[in-house]
Amino acid sequence: MGEKSDTSEKDVTDFRPPEDFARNAIVNDPEIYSRTEKDPQGFWEENAENLHWHRKWDSVLEWEPPHARWFTGGKLNACYNCLDVNLQKRADKTAIIWEGERGDIRKYTYKELLEEVCRFANVLKGMGVGKGDIVTIYLPMIPEVIISMLACARIGAPHSVVFAAFSGESLATRIGDANSRILITCDGYSRRGKIVEQKNKVDDGIRSCGLVEKVIVVRHIENDVSMKDGRDVWWHEVMKGSDSSCEPEIMSSEDMLFLMYTSGTTGKPKGIVHTTGGYMVATHTTTRFVFDLKDEDIYWCTADCGWITGHSYLVYGPLANGATIVTYEGAPDHPEKDRYWDLIERHKVTILYTAPTAIRTFMKWGPSWPQMHDISTLRLIGSVGEPINPGAWLWYHENIGQGRCPIVDTWWQTETGMIMISPLPGITTTKPGCATLPMPGIKAAVLDEKGNEVEPGKDGYLAIMEPWPSMVRTVFGNEERFIETYWSKWDNRTYFAGDGAKMDEDGYFWIIGRVDDVIKVSGHRIGSAEFESILVSHPSVAEAGVVGKEDELRGEVIYCYVTLRSGIKESEELKKELRMYAEKNIGPFARPRHIIFSDDLPKTRSGKIMRRVLKAIANEKDPGDVSTLQDPAVVESLKERTKMLESS
Repeated sequence: MGEKSDTSEKDVTDFRPPEDFARNAIVNDPEIYSRTEKDPQGFWEENAENLHWHRKWDSVLEWEPPHARWFTGGKLNACYNCLDVNLQKRADKTAIIWEGERGDIRKYTYKELLEEVCRFANVLKGMGVGKGDIVTIYLPMIPEVIISMLACARIGAPHSVVFAAFSGESLATRIGDANSRILITCDGYSRRGKIVEQKNKVDDGIRSCGLVEKVIVVRHIENDVSMKDGRDVWWHEVMKGSDSSCEPEIMSSEDMLFLMYTSGTTGKPKGIVHTTGGYMVATHTTTRFVFDLKDEDIYWCTADCGWITGHSYLVYGPLANGATIVTYEGAPDHPEKDRYWDLIERHKVTILYTAPTAIRTFMKWGPSWPQMHDISTLRLIGSVGEPINPGAWLWYHENIGQGRCPIVDTWWQTETGMIMISPLPGITTTKPGCATLPMPGIKAAVLDEKGNEVEPGKDGYLAIMEPWPSMVRTVFGNEERFIETYWSKWDNRTYFAGDGAKMDEDGYFWIIGRVDDVIKVSGHRIGSAEFESILVSHPSVAEAGVVGKEDELRGEVIYCYVTLRSGIKESEELKKELRMYAEKNIGPFARPRHIIFSDDLPKTRSGKIMRRVLKAIANEKDPGDVSTLQDPAVVESLKERTKMLESS
């Protein structure tokens, strides 16, 4: 059990690192904060030395706000740093332990993984893929998704991984934006024992796209699929005879490593550009520091590679540190609700990094499920994706960490590329529900509307005050949107995170949540505007306002306020049709909890739908002053309709 301190936030006990953990931690000197504050660039340069550079950098940072260039002049390859550098000491060490939902297991040593990656890199090169060509990956959590990512990195082809549960239409949108001509997918995959027809989704989605020249299909569950002559090829067939040696493309530090699409406050998803050098330095360093990663650890990050967490803290960060990583294809409750704990016991997992949504689900199921298994190999547990409430933190600490594992509650974003605020488990006293302190080398603050720092305990906007190595470089093809979204709130030097926060008397950061219009359902980010544009494309819908309602289990659930076109009648059948329409066009996680029909929506005089008001109604909170709306009476009508739904 961690020692309890005398200070508290919200009457919640604080926890100091266990003495034995602190003594042996990679970071166990609190002076690291003051040292790096004086010379953050020196800190990053020192840690850059831990990577293999084909040519060393000329300068650490070139900062022309809001554009940063890190380790300029440096040459390296991300795949080389994940695989080749481990061959001397870890060639026969297990790199990946993969488990399928149906119980099948595959393992790869670093030597075997490198050979597979090289084979597939040569396949891509044989299809004409070269440096700078964006390859789209639409795979579930099977080893081929990691092999594909690393193969792309090896030949200098940026990858764009699309979450496998997204619809074919969402896939086509991202392919079109990236101008990607190569797609990697599979026949299908298993989810809670049911087959997801992935190849069929691909065929439906890209039918009108016209860009894709080759579709490489992994035969995963051997369901029947159609293969288009000249376009579709089987993974196993093109891998036959492919050379297991492939020289890495030498990349400049600022060459793009990958594109990651994220929902935003306008309808079109944003293509976040991450480059090679700074990203690899940042993820390599933070993986070691935050997870206290040792050579003997068995590390499991439960994130999907379709999200940034899967990129930074399942693939690039851990493999660059020579870790053994665990990946799992399926759901945590298949075949029973103890699947995670059974997996931890069998594979002797020592580090678990998962989401508050999962933790709240485990709470709902009760402690009897983890108690069925010996999970005593765990020595560190972490949280990622959204703020974790103190109750869930404490449950996680007692029932999964068994009262002895430090918890690293991490705050970061797709755009930051790396963990920005987190405990360092060997030195940080933690507070349940609190992200604690900025990482060494990171300067964060809580600001008001005018850019002034707010007093401790007061709500404000989370801001990053200085550049960091893995920061977003631009929005792909839309520089104006990059500047407007992240750098225009105060000045062009201060990064606007889009999250509300406050700082306590100890200088600890408490993350409140998004201040923009993004709904987070079970860890999946869905832009309100993107969702609304889908609904309005339905022939029955005139207008739509989509907001999230706070939900203890899922983080948020989706409420859709819909105005129908003239002559269209409200009905339960139409509600069902709109739910299915949303699922088809976005994904099954986007199923609305409620669809509320209304003759009108709350709007400003200029006609802008006020999501702030809708969100207050959905969450049964005071919407504030509505006198300036076009029709203030709409608010009371919507309140009544929402209340009736909740009581029915």
